[in-house]
Amino acid sequence: MRSSNKDECVIVVVDEMKNVIVVDDCPGRLICLSQEFKALKSSFSATPTISDCEIMAPKANDRMEIDSDSDISIDLEHTTTKGKAKAKGKAGDKRKQDKGKGKAKDTQAYTWEASFTRSWETVQEDEAGSLQTSVEDLMARGRRRRLLAPAAAIRRTIIRHLVLVLDLSAAMLDRDMRPTRFDLMLQYAREFVTEWFDQNPLGQIGIVGMRAGLGERIGEMSGNPQEVLKAIADRHKMEPAGEPSLQNAIEMARGSMSHLPTHSSRELLIIFGSLTTCDPGNIHETIDACVKSRTRISVVALAAEMKICREMCEKTGGQFGVAMNEGHFKDLLFELVPPPAQRALTRPTVNGATGHGTAPTVSNPAADLMMMGFPTRLPDASPPSLCVCHAEMRSQGFLCPRCMSKLCDVPTDCDVCGLMVVSAPHLARSYHHLFPVKPYEAVQEVDITLPSICHACARPFPDKPVVAKEGLSSVGRYRCPECQNDFCSECDVFVHDVVHCCPGCGK
Repeated sequence: MRSSNKDECVIVVVDEMKNVIVVDDCPGRLICLSQEFKALKSSFSATPTISDCEIMAPKANDRMEIDSDSDISIDLEHTTTKGKAKAKGKAGDKRKQDKGKGKAKDTQAYTWEASFTRSWETVQEDEAGSLQTSVEDLMARGRRRRLLAPAAAIRRTIIRHLVLVLDLSAAMLDRDMRPTRFDLMLQYAREFVTEWFDQNPLGQIGIVGMRAGLGERIGEMSGNPQEVLKAIADRHKMEPAGEPSLQNAIEMARGSMSHLPTHSSRELLIIFGSLTTCDPGNIHETIDACVKSRTRISVVALAAEMKICREMCEKTGGQFGVAMNEGHFKDLLFELVPPPAQRALTRPTVNGATGHGTAPTVSNPAADLMMMGFPTRLPDASPPSLCVCHAEMRSQGFLCPRCMSKLCDVPTDCDVCGLMVVSAPHLARSYHHLFPVKPYEAVQEVDITLPSICHACARPFPDKPVVAKEGLSSVGRYRCPECQNDFCSECDVFVHDVVHCCPGCGK
């Protein structure tokens, strides 16, 4: 393109692929172009913008339009760089000229970079280069969660019976959760079983799978965590296939808990990753049967919310949640570790004068007494004897206090007399759910008379106060409302999450 002044010209070089190579303003110079000349640069005094020139193709009167979605991007700042290049004319003679190296620069991120999550960037350093601030934020979330929990004692069932229903359909092979939904489900299921038995040593767990439209019994109801973990350890026996069936799995789980007494809870935890269910009958009748038998159903969905899943959770009093990512999936699963609050029964009363039924009144179920036995532990050097649970010769074991039968492990039910055999630590560990430790109060001001060390670990409190956030103490002290002793933040978390007993007052 030539301007009105014959000594000034604006040159735009376009190759055969219609890619812009150089945009230059060359005053008072004659520029030779040829088919083999791919790049051209000469010194210039002013650089025009794209709007000041026309983009011309090699053919005459042909033009190329540039839209907003084009990948062509020109860095005009690099066009001033001087370099050397060789060019050939039509006659084949070689000349040396200065060549500008204009590099295309893409300012937008790639699609795979946009979806990549840098988890290490979520942890931020403070001004001193320490990660203590991020750790305190995590502790603050835990404190706020404990403050929202009810402080009063709630009636709970400490003898629990849970059936873990695993989705083994083809939908669990999806890779939206790494490595796959199936592998992640097995990993979190093993962690859930370990934590569940640690918090509920008097409970029992059974495993049921949903695969190919059927319900499969993977593990029998057992109070031994090693037996439950062994049932879900073999991955090849649980290879996903076909469609799931909620009705068949629920019916099988109900059948395994039909003989349980009324003082024990009946719970179903379903990990569901499909969007369909292949049921042979009316699943609403199965849900009504669960309501009558007081079976609580909770669902953790990995794909999306289904109306039937939420409906069965609402009718039976369970919890429903959809996992957004791997961490949220684990949080939803571990929220079901503590025993649920026992629901009140609605019993209609009859008016004695008229004989007609009145509005239902809410009353708690009557308390039932159950018999437990504390066994005698045999020493390791005792002679081998036959156990009644595995029919094997063992030296170690426990003796039932009623029939003196040998048992391998406790807590369990004696196979001879049916007595529930437990140990005192197991009973004490289940007791803390009924009377949890009260949340410690965050101390904001320090008195001279207060001790300078933690009451539990005897470590000194921090000297410099920090900016107090919600749920955190500016001086790093947390006080028990019963004994008025001060604890550090680490001991506060340890007492409420692990010990479940205040070291100062024992409550």
